[in-house]
Amino acid sequence: MKKAMLFMVLLAVVLQGCGAMLVGGAATGAAVIHDRRSAGTVLDDKNLQFKIHAAVSSDAELSKHTNLSVTSYNYAVLLTGQAENSDYRERLVEVARNTPLVKRVIDQIEIGASSSLSQEAHDAYLTAKVKLELLNISLPSFDPTRVKVVTELNVVYLMGLVTQEEAAAVVEKARYIKGVERVVKIFEYI
Repeated sequence: MKKAMLFMVLLAVVLQGCGAMLVGGAATGAAVIHDRRSAGTVLDDKNLQFKIHAAVSSDAELSKHTNLSVTSYNYAVLLTGQAENSDYRERLVEVARNTPLVKRVIDQIEIGASSSLSQEAHDAYLTAKVKLELLNISLPSFDPTRVKVVTELNVVYLMGLVTQEEAAAVVEKARYIKGVERVVKIFEYI
């Protein structure tokens, strides 16, 4: 009886992991359908973000004195957040530059204290507003899921593989949202 119970508990644990993996895989698969990047590139970008975060987290001093957000799109890595001084910022940039597969590092790290929870919530709100506005763009073959939107301290960063016309339309929508102080284009044009 105990062996049967142990088997059931182990089976439940294993199946829970499979379910999460299936859901995560399905979400990635759905995103790849609309993406102009290859499936391999999408996965590489996710792995780059993870590797850079892991490298920073493994350095106790660096993680204590910085607040880092990493976004990778088509091997271009956007670093946003805060560092207490320029030495810490340079170390963060070096971690990203030394990560295999990274083609370009866009350093937008501010020197200063970490942003507050209310600021982070406001940035998330602005990101959601921009994404919602992108749904109102009516260009042939434009898909708003192809644009990566990142907001840090009221500055909106836009990444993606887009046409010049799509980029102009996206910037036009983002720049008029109340609370957005600046829009930074990090597009690659097709």
